Amino acid sequence: MDYVELGYFGLFVATFLAATIVPFSSEVVVAGMLVAGFDGFGIVAVAAVGNTMGGMSSFYLGYLGKWSWIESKLRVHQEKVFRFKSWIDKYGSLTAFFCWLPFVGDVLAIALGVFRAKVTLVLAIMFLGKLMRYLLVVWGWELV
Repeated sequence: MDYVELGYFGLFVATFLAATIVPFSSEVVVAGMLVAGFDGFGIVAVAAVGNTMGGMSSFYLGYLGKWSWIESKLRVHQEKVFRFKSWIDKYGSLTAFFCWLPFVGDVLAIALGVFRAKVTLVLAIMFLGKLMRYLLVVWGWELV
């Protein structure tokens, strides 16, 4: 059974996992859903919510700040997180918009938690970034 067979629930799980430290591309699942004939609006909505919730789980792990656990289980070293400190000090919760970026997005979400960015702003801004990401993916697919 694959994510497409699970429908929107499978999409939610896939996008949630893709926003954590699990190396996974949710765009492949989104494309599979589009090929299978699922509604683009439904895909964008579910994917944005799932990916945001996954990103917020990384945020809360950072908020807990248990470095031994973060480094051993998440394989994110403290030095990597602290590279974002000046950026977060300068732009605050606005940096959550970039949590959709590959490779740095997960670390950025953890860093926002470590440096205690405002939860409600992080949630809203992260959602906007991830919504934009999936809107572009679906729109791009429909252009092709």
